[in-house]
Amino acid sequence: MSPDLWSLYSLMLKSRLFEEATAKLWQEGLISGEMHLGTGEEAIIAGVVSHLKDGDAMALDHRGTAAMLMRGIDPVPLLREFLGHKDGLCGGIGGHMHLFSKEHLAASSGIVGSEGPTAAGFALAAQCLRPGAIAVAFFGDGAMNQGMLMESMNLASVWKLPVLFVCKDDGWGITTKSESSTGGDLNERARGLGVQAVDIDGCDVLKMWESAGMAIEGIRSGQGPIFLHARCVHFEGHFLGFQPIRIVRDPFKEMPKVAIGLTKSILRLDGASLRERITGLKNVMASVITTLRDPRRDPSNDPITRVRVTLQSDPAKLKELEDQMEKDINNVLTTVLGEVPS
Repeated sequence: MSPDLWSLYSLMLKSRLFEEATAKLWQEGLISGEMHLGTGEEAIIAGVVSHLKDGDAMALDHRGTAAMLMRGIDPVPLLREFLGHKDGLCGGIGGHMHLFSKEHLAASSGIVGSEGPTAAGFALAAQCLRPGAIAVAFFGDGAMNQGMLMESMNLASVWKLPVLFVCKDDGWGITTKSESSTGGDLNERARGLGVQAVDIDGCDVLKMWESAGMAIEGIRSGQGPIFLHARCVHFEGHFLGFQPIRIVRDPFKEMPKVAIGLTKSILRLDGASLRERITGLKNVMASVITTLRDPRRDPSNDPITRVRVTLQSDPAKLKELEDQMEKDINNVLTTVLGEVPS
């Protein structure tokens, strides 16, 4: 079977436009708390979810919005959930990190690594009640340092549970480079537990689709769990409002806020020594400089852009699709808010 690039792009674009609209609502103060977007992960999610069938389950992390949308969950109650409405997907008490849909066998959690036990439970139920069904666990690379995820992979290996473990590796743990907090190779770590591992460019939806399809086919046939290590970027950093990215995007607006605070801290008579304060200043500036060279700023790492370049061979069809998607998202906003925000 060949991939339908138009369908994959539709899934990815729907997710991107919805999350961009969500970001705007957050910036306007209509959504409280932190907001973790999956922008940059769309190819990974689309490549996997497009292979799922009725009876398959998903265990999601704190960036579960894209998978929920692509699996067919209505965006209206999803957005109402973010806004804290009682008629939201989870009664307005789950927010964007704790989303559940019994109908779709989908559950998300803000607890890092909890996707492992959840997926193992889904998979055990499938093994007993729905032969041929599978469970998918989506998580970040930081979750690979959590014991419960490792234990779940070990259990899945021993019991040959039908689980697809998908690591969305952006190379960062909030503000810490993964290489400074994670030992060894993640693929070898999975293989050490008896789980087949596959390394993929998570920004390439066709490669993701092909690799996920082969993995899922094997899992359905009883071969046991598989680990997909998909590398990607998070264009907004760990969460919306990530300061180094804000500084790079709008230095004249953002740098004074940082500079004033740093200047005051350096000139204080009490507190840390001058050497410690200068060291802190160097660390802040190093973070900003690193962000200037960060792959999050490289358009070639945007999975949406990559696909769009290919589809521009049929500009009329592309425009029609994109116009329809924008219209659909505006309709969601109108339904939820009564009007589309300016």
